[in-house]
Amino acid sequence: QVQVVEYGGGLVQPGGSLRLSCAASGSIESIDAVDWYRQTPGNQREVVAAIFSGGGTNYADSVKGRFTISRDNAKNTVYLQMNSLKPEDTAVYYCYAHIIMGVARRRYGYWGQGTQVTVSS
Repeated sequence: QVQVVEYGGGLVQPGGSLRLSCAASGSIESIDAVDWYRQTPGNQREVVAAIFSGGGTNYADSVKGRFTISRDNAKNTVYLQMNSLKPEDTAVYYCYAHIIMGVARRRYGYWGQGTQVTVSS
């Protein structure tokens, strides 16, 4: 069994910061890559940041310069540091972890349950 859990969401004032974590546990070899998505009511999930096995990263234009994605391979955890938060960043944030499993080292994708981020004064 594999579990992917996000935590760290909450209520923050505009201009504030939050750090989200995405932790994978269970019968995994390693995390290959992780995508952070966000979703607001009535809209599709949009990818905001991604980190790849080699450490490369990618960001949506809307968060460039404000969000930083990083990883701790020893802890099978990926972080999303969110600074200079704006009300339009309010959403449920989800991570999608591409996980390597088994002796065949096959790649499987798992969603976390989501964590609410609310930016409001």
